[in-house]
Amino acid sequence: MAHKSNYTKEDILSIAREQNVRFIRLQFTDLLGSIKNVEIPVSQLPKALDNKMMFDGSSIEGYVRIEESDMYLYPDLSTWVVFPWTSGNNKVARLICDIYMPDGRPFPGDPRGILKRALTEAEEMGFTSFNVGPEPEFFLFKTDEKGNPTSELNDQGGYFDLAPTDLGENCRRDIVLTLEEMGFEIEASHHEVAPGQHEIDFKYESAITAADQIQTFKLVVKTIARQHGLHATFMPKPLFGMNGSGMHCHQSLFTGNENAFYDESDKLGLSATARQYMAGILRHARALAAITNPTVNSYKRLVPGYEAPCYVAWSASNRSPMIRIPASRGLSTRIEVRNPDPAANPYLALAVMLAAGLDGIRNKMQLPPPTDRNIYVMTEEEREEQGIPSLPLNLKGALEELLRDDVLCDCLGEHALSHFYELKEIEWDMYRTQVHQWERDQYMTLY
Repeated sequence: MAHKSNYTKEDILSIAREQNVRFIRLQFTDLLGSIKNVEIPVSQLPKALDNKMMFDGSSIEGYVRIEESDMYLYPDLSTWVVFPWTSGNNKVARLICDIYMPDGRPFPGDPRGILKRALTEAEEMGFTSFNVGPEPEFFLFKTDEKGNPTSELNDQGGYFDLAPTDLGENCRRDIVLTLEEMGFEIEASHHEVAPGQHEIDFKYESAITAADQIQTFKLVVKTIARQHGLHATFMPKPLFGMNGSGMHCHQSLFTGNENAFYDESDKLGLSATARQYMAGILRHARALAAITNPTVNSYKRLVPGYEAPCYVAWSASNRSPMIRIPASRGLSTRIEVRNPDPAANPYLALAVMLAAGLDGIRNKMQLPPPTDRNIYVMTEEEREEQGIPSLPLNLKGALEELLRDDVLCDCLGEHALSHFYELKEIEWDMYRTQVHQWERDQYMTLY
């Protein structure tokens, strides 16, 4: 968490005793980005802290076949937190875990482990940290009497609106208070462009902590929304004709205390490293989409006209390209990659973006010139002339690009890649063969 504490096992055991914690959730993330828990009574905590807790990996999406199913959970002690919304005799704490095989090797399909591998590669190139500031957006919908989400928004507020139109404001305030109690440093919290849409930005952290925080954030948002009788969704495009939800990722590489992206002699303040990193992201952009925009629905957000990027370009002055350069300089020099959405598995998304950027640095890739006019108003010929490709039009196209990209395939590793691809191919086929209401409306009487 942001007040990242170097807890020892003894600290954790004594906090659990003092705060009367009854259960501990050992958390990890499956390939599709869902949080999984193995819940244990506090009596089992010492065993868990000794990395002796096992679970059956074959029950987890995209993990393993039955014959290699025993896995070990190694808790990361710095992620210890007691959930503020649990109280009295039912206090629950959590630890985020890495997944190991019985022979003591990290499990190659663990998303958190995949990000750690990518960070090791950055370290070998001299970068001591990869800093990320994520901006996940979400929608709040009313629920029906059974607690199921309706498609009714909780408000008609617009961008940065204030009460009383913004009924979600109380809910959002509670979310912020809960996050702060859990050690997050909240930078801003506001209403987004679409009614019912919200964004809470937290301070940048090193990549593993940032990805852990995204997962914790989603859990908190959904939990607190439920207490307000609302349903929070991180689905990228819940409503046609309105803005979708993105998860812009601000990123920079550091060497010690030096921001490797900053160069004061450059007119944009960007170092050669920053430009090569961006060139790498742009070069791999079409393949990155399979991981940063991993659902059928993601591609309904990446269309012209709703502030979401659909073209592979960069700019320091406008918001339509995929990469924007925010204005702050010096230590806060960074690039903002704007196409990821909050359905992405944060560990995998950060790992592949880092791998793409490092590939740009390693091969000293040339950054194309910036696109400072609004790409949405250009014709297709103008875009082709300027060498501005589009992001894939759908999940199927993105998956095909991913398979052709050796750098990203290596980053994910054979295990995660093959399982991810298989799960997504099933998702695409289910979608492709389903008959949707739009088709009935369109064709039933016409033909």
